[in-house]
Amino acid sequence: MTRKRTDKLLVVKIDSESSRRVPDDLVVEEPMSIRLDGHLAATTMRTPGHDYELAVGFCFNEGLLAGAPVQGVRYCADGSAVESKFNVVTVETGNRAPVPTSRLGTTTSSCGVCGSESIDALVERLAPLPSDQLATIPTSLVLTIAELVRPGQILFEQTGAVHAAAAFDISGNVLVVREDVGRHNAVDKVVGRLLLDHLLPANGLGLFVSSRASFEMVQKAWAAGFGTLVSVSAPTSLAVQTAKVSGMNLFGFVRDGSAVRYSPA
Repeated sequence: MTRKRTDKLLVVKIDSESSRRVPDDLVVEEPMSIRLDGHLAATTMRTPGHDYELAVGFCFNEGLLAGAPVQGVRYCADGSAVESKFNVVTVETGNRAPVPTSRLGTTTSSCGVCGSESIDALVERLAPLPSDQLATIPTSLVLTIAELVRPGQILFEQTGAVHAAAAFDISGNVLVVREDVGRHNAVDKVVGRLLLDHLLPANGLGLFVSSRASFEMVQKAWAAGFGTLVSVSAPTSLAVQTAKVSGMNLFGFVRDGSAVRYSPA
């Protein structure tokens, strides 16, 4: 089912000389509950679209699957998907995954899963990325990947209010682009798509994000097996520490033909 992702609204556009009413596209933001084998795992604010990928990617990146294979994904857990307005998605593993601890409150589209895990906890769950299996992303590609991803940022062109994430290979082929009002959701959607296509771990791929490289972004990239994370904005100090522990290549400020490499440094 194709969900509405934008709303049309009449606004007043103002400049130094005049003001006038014009139509404007606003991105849709709605809550979505993610259930794992019928148990509530989390509720997040997201842009409708690619909901199955978001649910699967979230469960995978947060370690909720614990190695269990995804057997199916569907809207709603009980009753009608129409009644829940297609805002409840259940990931099914045949009860092979552990029962998740429900996250209290709503994960906002802006902050994601802030501070939910420390580096020590990640090290216990995730092994360092295998250096002999990581593809070397050419510097020339790092400097131009934002331009290669841009044609897939359709919602951003319409609204200017969403983040993008994209998986790409060493030849510059952009394999999947996803957009969402939440930067973490965009990454979860990319990872969910790769998981459903049996392309994880993503050792030979790079991950691009049109936002800052926070700890959570590095965590999700590490969980999925990306050896390189490229961000158009700055990383946090904890993100850099985490990238170094994982063995990940981390680039920030990738714009206007330049970049900063933070890990390895």
